[in-house]
Amino acid sequence: MMDWVTLLAFIPAALALNFTPGADMMFCLGQGLRSGRRSAVAASAGVSAGGIVHVTLAGLGLGAAVSAMPWMFDVIRWAGVCYLLYLAWGAFRAGALPADAPAIPASRAFRSGFLVNITNPKVILFVLAFVPQFVDPAGPVLMQFLMFGSVLSFGGFLVNGAVGLFAGRAGQLLTGNPAAGRWLGRISGTIFAGLALRLAIMERA
Repeated sequence: MMDWVTLLAFIPAALALNFTPGADMMFCLGQGLRSGRRSAVAASAGVSAGGIVHVTLAGLGLGAAVSAMPWMFDVIRWAGVCYLLYLAWGAFRAGALPADAPAIPASRAFRSGFLVNITNPKVILFVLAFVPQFVDPAGPVLMQFLMFGSVLSFGGFLVNGAVGLFAGRAGQLLTGNPAAGRWLGRISGTIFAGLALRLAIMERA
């Protein structure tokens, strides 16, 4: 059984991490500016789903393989760079579309959030460094990873979703203005491009 004292100690630590601005939060901010509140919440859900995958892989021990094999780390990282650049290009293009252009479907925003998170190899390395501090090796390790990962992902969903909702509201107020719409596309495109650059120049831990 899970040690409730350990779980209660984990929750504030996880929340502190959730509130720390990072790539996931910036992605949801950019998604909200570009596509509105519904897409921002869907993107946050996708990011959280990707986090659960990372936690599962770390619990199974595959995170050690990513850490030990530089080529695997780089393959995943450059796939993430390419996808973020693709999103940036789409955001810049969207800024040139009419104000009444159809919004990005929530399912597509969810997929984007999932792919952005899952192609960031630093996430699984972070999970591998942070979560084991709270894991009892005498208990079911994978189950504990999943429990702690669920807490971390749910907190991230709430925080990143709130950021996305705020950005979506701001974007909604400005989309009626063609000039503002172009700038929103440029801003969100710049955010995605900046995340791609950050991922490209990161070093292996």
